Amino acid sequence: MQLTGAEIVIRCLQEEGVEYVFGYPGGAVLNIYDELFKQEKVKHVLVRHEQGAVHAADGYSRSSHKVGVALVTSGPGVTNAVTGIATAYMDSVPMVVISGQVPTHAIGQDAFQECDTVGITRPCVKHNFLVKDVKDVALTIKKAFYLAATGRPGPVLVDIPKDVTQAIAEFSYPKTVSLRSYNPVTKGHSGQIRKAVQLLLDARRPMVYAGGGVILNNASSQLTRLVRLLGFPCTNTLMGLGAFPGTDPQFTGMLGMHGTYESNMAMQNCDVLLAVGARFDDRVIGNPASFFRSDRRIIHIDIDPSSISKRVKVDVPIVGYVSEVLDEMLKLIESSNVRPDPAALKVWWGEIKEWQRKDCLKYDKKSALIKPQFVVEKLYELTGGDAFITSDVGQHQMWAAQYYKFDKPRRWINSGGLGTMGFGLPAAMGVQMVNPGATVACVTGEASIQMCIQELSTCKQYHLPIKIVNLNNRYMGMVRQWQEFFYGNRYAESYMDALPDFVKLSEAYGHVGMKIEKPGDVESALKDALKQKERLVFMDFITDQTENVFPMIPGGKGLTEMILAEEL
Repeated sequence: MQLTGAEIVIRCLQEEGVEYVFGYPGGAVLNIYDELFKQEKVKHVLVRHEQGAVHAADGYSRSSHKVGVALVTSGPGVTNAVTGIATAYMDSVPMVVISGQVPTHAIGQDAFQECDTVGITRPCVKHNFLVKDVKDVALTIKKAFYLAATGRPGPVLVDIPKDVTQAIAEFSYPKTVSLRSYNPVTKGHSGQIRKAVQLLLDARRPMVYAGGGVILNNASSQLTRLVRLLGFPCTNTLMGLGAFPGTDPQFTGMLGMHGTYESNMAMQNCDVLLAVGARFDDRVIGNPASFFRSDRRIIHIDIDPSSISKRVKVDVPIVGYVSEVLDEMLKLIESSNVRPDPAALKVWWGEIKEWQRKDCLKYDKKSALIKPQFVVEKLYELTGGDAFITSDVGQHQMWAAQYYKFDKPRRWINSGGLGTMGFGLPAAMGVQMVNPGATVACVTGEASIQMCIQELSTCKQYHLPIKIVNLNNRYMGMVRQWQEFFYGNRYAESYMDALPDFVKLSEAYGHVGMKIEKPGDVESALKDALKQKERLVFMDFITDQTENVFPMIPGGKGLTEMILAEEL
């Protein structure tokens, strides 16, 4: 079957079962767009900025366990997409980005809208390709999807010059692909797994620390079974929320810089730590030197061997898919009559309950001003904890993580590693596309939402009934908090003194806008918004400007050096 390169691209997407492509057309990809127009299997979503395209593909992937796909043109098209690609790379999100390139004869000639896409994206992709021969298009795209979804997932970019999309070749899509230099280990070492199980059964002060890898590998059910079987406390990272049910009595809350007092203290004082699909990053354990304890034994399960002992030396490293390793652990424990010492566990839980009495997430519920925590609590209550929640980055992100209890994986969609303002709204579009009929709420702030606010136009075009919860404190809130704590209250450029009227702005885009200024109006506004199943509703909550996120571990400090609200 003789097809053009552009036709081959579309046939490859069809073969991969791609439902949506998020993109923005331009000269270098017009041949591909022309072929998209001629078929109906692969639907295209026209965003208003390439960053929005990649974030939307990201949200689509995170909430569905499918590979997200974005399509952008050369030059500024792909440079606009880099922030979204880097966001997906830091959070290990499987994605294929197809970019146009100038014709092969013009590469290196400073042609119109040319840039070195492979060079620019190399540091923030799992892999990238420049396809110079139309005969290589199908195999390259097959490799891209395989690389994106296997091992430690991540974004893969395929750069295709315009003349390659015009050239003709015989089309054949490979059923499988193998790469000599890429063979990720999936099964954990049986001897290491036995050692780990023995450590867990002997533990007197155990702790389970689960990250985003549990969700990426669909291992939440195994993790939950293991934690309940052993009776251990469990904490989740920001990226791991929902990996273990947030309402379970064994869940101690999120850990890290803005984690709960009890989770951080248990992490620091445990004698056996099971780390599952997490990487001990700086926002989780603070200073590695402060985290070190000679009497603690650490088991670390991860698909990526380079993440093990990278920041913290571990005692039992296990490389493999967490789902398969946890399955093996469960078999060994369930087939054994041995269980952890119940008396020791009772004493340990007693210590944890003492830490919980600090009530580190308490706030002033009688305030005459709207407290952002109250808004998130009401959102949780009215959605029954069953919504998909996206967020931007800042104080609102932390409040959403702290006060919305996630019982299911893939319901909490946020930028963890890169911390990308502007992520929330386009990510919510991707979530809504792959979960039609579901409640999707974007928790954001007045600074973050303006980063990609043009995507309100995309939401109108595709009738996406997202509920935007704007916690508006008229500041870049997290920047202001750091300036208050560490920069002598010098609020350099963190005050937003030229904000738009968000109600009028959302109405100008064809949506419903609400402004809420009193605590007594919060619940009714949320109820009204949630009733409007077919409309996007932008709720502008005017919140207390002085509210800060607690607990907080200052940069460079250890887990036990938390600042609590009561200490100020």
